[in-house]
Amino acid sequence: MADPAGWTKGGWDWLDGVSPAEVVPAGDPAPSFARCFTGPDGARVLATLKAMTLERTLGPDASDAALRDLEGQRRLVALILALAARGQGA
Repeated sequence: MADPAGWTKGGWDWLDGVSPAEVVPAGDPAPSFARCFTGPDGARVLATLKAMTLERTLGPDASDAALRDLEGQRRLVALILALAARGQGA
């Protein structure tokens, strides 16, 4: 895997050519997500993420780049919610 030092500077170049298996640890992450987002603090974080992404709309003058950016954010929050729910047995 390439040196991830570029990531700390805000770049993602180190991910070019890296397989997901090299980035994501082995095993099911769902139980870890469930533990992270259980309790009042976790619920508050999830509510904030949902408000910032899933419950947010852009106006008709939004650029293509803005729409794509928000859609990527929504996808990530939806994945977090799904993993947390699966980890809780829901």
